[in-house]
Amino acid sequence: MAEPESTRDFITLARVLKTQGRRGEVAVETYGDVRGRFTAGMKLWALSENGERRELSVDDVWPHKGHAVLKFAGFDSISDAEELIGCELQVPQSERASLEPGWTYVSDLIGCEVFDGDRAIGRVGDIQSGAGEAPLLIVRAGTREIEIPFAEAYVQKVDIWRKQIKMALPDGMLNLDAPLSDEEKAQQKRK
Repeated sequence: MAEPESTRDFITLARVLKTQGRRGEVAVETYGDVRGRFTAGMKLWALSENGERRELSVDDVWPHKGHAVLKFAGFDSISDAEELIGCELQVPQSERASLEPGWTYVSDLIGCEVFDGDRAIGRVGDIQSGAGEAPLLIVRAGTREIEIPFAEAYVQKVDIWRKQIKMALPDGMLNLDAPLSDEEKAQQKRK
């Protein structure tokens, strides 16, 4: 398999969290809940934190304590597996699975403008998984970064082609991480 030409040609399916076992296995955090996403014989690309990419072949896969455990060909020891910690496990865009209508790949949300009703909030700069039931959109709004759960209860419409996410957010959600006002600081001191 020839490597696609640019980073945009890949989607990330999972991130390697840690070694798991003594024979080169790794535990991974998967992005999304697609059954059978990883299979023996599957080719993946590991993108390291320093930007290097290499092709891997899955020998075996099984679930363990909420994560998937993967065993790759040629990774036969703990020290081999340690090389993969922090790597994103990717496939070329052309190989990603089709989704049912109404479903979206989380990686497609990066770069989308987020709206609360008709009010533009900012653009999705990153996505954080594992903090709760729903992934967190890291929205850049001027100099602030706002964490917004990409939860079904808040999402009204996702338009990947227009790069827009329309949401109905609860009152005050956008101010959860805002600095305290002088009045709020005074109230805290009185308590």
